Amino acid sequence: MSENATQPVSTVSDEVAIRVSHITKIYKLYDKPSDRLKEALGFSKKKRYKELKALDDVSFDVHRGETVGIIGTNGSGKSTILKIITGVLSQTSGEIQVNGRISALLELGAGFNMEYTGIENVYLNGTMMGFSREEIDKRMDDILSFADIGDFVNQPCKTYSSGMFVRLAFAVAINIDPEILIVDEALSVGDVFFQAKCYHKFEEFKKQGKTILFVSHDLSSIAKYCDRVILLNKGVKRNEGKPKEMVDLYKKLMVNLGDQPLPVSDDKEDEEAEDASAADLKDKKLGAVDVKTQEKLQRQAKSVTGILPKNPNTIEYGEGQAKIVKVTTIDENGNITNSIEKGSYFTIRMEVHFTQDLEEPIFAYTFKNLKGTEICGTNTMYENTPIGAAHAGETIEVEFRQRMDLQGGEYLMSFGSTGYHKGEFRVFHRLYDVLNVTVVSSKNTVGFFDMNSEVTFTRKNTEEN
Repeated sequence: MSENATQPVSTVSDEVAIRVSHITKIYKLYDKPSDRLKEALGFSKKKRYKELKALDDVSFDVHRGETVGIIGTNGSGKSTILKIITGVLSQTSGEIQVNGRISALLELGAGFNMEYTGIENVYLNGTMMGFSREEIDKRMDDILSFADIGDFVNQPCKTYSSGMFVRLAFAVAINIDPEILIVDEALSVGDVFFQAKCYHKFEEFKKQGKTILFVSHDLSSIAKYCDRVILLNKGVKRNEGKPKEMVDLYKKLMVNLGDQPLPVSDDKEDEEAEDASAADLKDKKLGAVDVKTQEKLQRQAKSVTGILPKNPNTIEYGEGQAKIVKVTTIDENGNITNSIEKGSYFTIRMEVHFTQDLEEPIFAYTFKNLKGTEICGTNTMYENTPIGAAHAGETIEVEFRQRMDLQGGEYLMSFGSTGYHKGEFRVFHRLYDVLNVTVVSSKNTVGFFDMNSEVTFTRKNTEEN
């Protein structure tokens, strides 16, 4: 298919809302504008451009009523694929098929005329989306109520603040009642109160069974809202699956470890397993490790939690300058336990063994809920507690002591040893979701944390007239 490929068409089955088939997008990059002109006019037979492959043979389906997230590092092609699906861009090759009316939250207000009033732009955008004036009239009250910009709706958009502009643009897109909603980093517009309204509307769409395709760098939102997640990297679909699994793989890509084997080895046998794993990974998807290597990893890390149960699905990786050899949680009575009473003080202890001299290692931990949302965490840098230089052969034990104010429930803990080595940020060793912690509570409040409010009240008698 050429650059002028046709726009999305409704030819897929009822079960599939969006089908992306072998999509490739290549941009031509010219050194000078004159090179583009010469080629367009046919004055030059010489190739005057470089090719940038923004997407490379990407395929996936989005089923009706499903919320699918797309994540990836900057430049991975996330926004490009959304623009191709909505017809803003044309693909170089491949096919897009869409079954249903789309509302896209991409570049908010891109179709607005700054000389028109807010009301006029509502009609303009609604018409561009395929609605009649009567249909827009029925939705006008909801749009204006959601935008909440008052009498400014009757003023030219060029007089709006940036906040008012995106509020109106978002209100138009979200209240058109689409069958398919496509969102690109658009839920964090406006102030905190408007953001809460946006997320509430988003949740309404999910409850109504709308189809949602969602791109965001907010991994908590991805984990919370998505049924399935697609991971892109450098224009290639690396994997797809459950949100938690894809978020963990994405974090590996963030530190350029996506194609490296997971183990950090000490003895010769482990090094052989690591070498075999590296060769095995070359022709496999991201995160794929053969059964023998998985067993080897589990055997290696079996004692890392001591007497506490270790998650068999722990993700372990790093460059190997350091290795986390022990992690544990200790209650306020000094007992090693993974059950912590809410409101009590407890200690998180980790031991790290160093195989190289390092200038300033950083020790970190995080808590996640079972859906994969990161709740809280800290590290020695945030706590302004520099460790100082670490030396090869040395083991450093670090303790974090704090009050447990998380709500009662089950949580997963991750640990990391990172830092700067020769001027560059490095991940020495990470253990994701290695330890389960149960918070025991007789009183839970709203959200993730207890505000520990002290409540007072006074009764006042009011004399009747």
